[in-house]
Amino acid sequence: MQLGMIGLGRMGANMARRLMRERHPCVVYDRSAEAVTKLVGEGARGVDSLAALVEALARPRAVWVMVPAGAPTEQIVTELGELLAPGDIIIDGGNSWFKDDVRRARALSANGVHYVDVGTSGGVLGLERGYCLMIGGELAAVRQLEPVFATLAPGRGAIERTPGRAGGTAEDGYLHCGPSGSGHFVKMIHNGIEYGVMQALAEGFDILRGSASPQVAAEHRFELPIADIAEVWRRGSVLSSWLLDLTAKALAEDPALARFSGSVEDSGEGRWTVMAAIEEAVPADVITAALYTRFRSRQAHTFAEKVLSAMRFQFGGHVERPTGG
Repeated sequence: MQLGMIGLGRMGANMARRLMRERHPCVVYDRSAEAVTKLVGEGARGVDSLAALVEALARPRAVWVMVPAGAPTEQIVTELGELLAPGDIIIDGGNSWFKDDVRRARALSANGVHYVDVGTSGGVLGLERGYCLMIGGELAAVRQLEPVFATLAPGRGAIERTPGRAGGTAEDGYLHCGPSGSGHFVKMIHNGIEYGVMQALAEGFDILRGSASPQVAAEHRFELPIADIAEVWRRGSVLSSWLLDLTAKALAEDPALARFSGSVEDSGEGRWTVMAAIEEAVPADVITAALYTRFRSRQAHTFAEKVLSAMRFQFGGHVERPTGG
């Protein structure tokens, strides 16, 4: 299936590569001519404007937008809405706020353009591992994009079937969650949970490291092999997970995590998850505390926050921003 890809950053470029491996023709655009040229060298068709991208696609067109949430996405979706024709599809694969999706879908439908929101998880390792996709939009438009979703998703691989399940695309790593906005809503909660899991792992390793502190009674002090503990936990423990795998990798590379200051950014979904919890009157103690810890990390840093920074770098390539703290 032919697809237009706008935004060739850490994830957009690799998504185009994964699609091209399975012979899906890709027309690509990015503000960086260098990024476009690189993908052209790998088999994509490059263009130098949104208008040229729309012109290069056969109807009905499908255009995937993979740029930062907020103003950049808003600008591109608005411009595409003016360039595309009835029956065409815009896919927002970034981390947009679900209420923006609902608004955009309503506005675009007036001109017959479909809008599909896709919560995309997989980070910089998605090229090989595949991307977990949480999809919102009209069923007909989602079904039209099925070949793209099936290729981008991880597939069943070696993961055993959950007892009691009888199939469905969720087992392949992609799911139509419901109407417009629902895909990004599910991804928002996914990322909020991620904040809490990361925080628990980070605090645990900080406590392990602190067991050698002079503040602890001498007979209770332990000089623990932190990197080895992360490794043994990966193998058969109830804590085993991709986040623990990445933590073990970071600690093996640098047990002191000296390259990280511990200033931890939040990309928005944690805040939105807390806002949704407030609207629904649902207590979300762990996620809220994890979000506030990230705020505080920009003022004073602990080893736990270095672990958080290391995890973010491992799964998403997120580099710390300089701070005055």
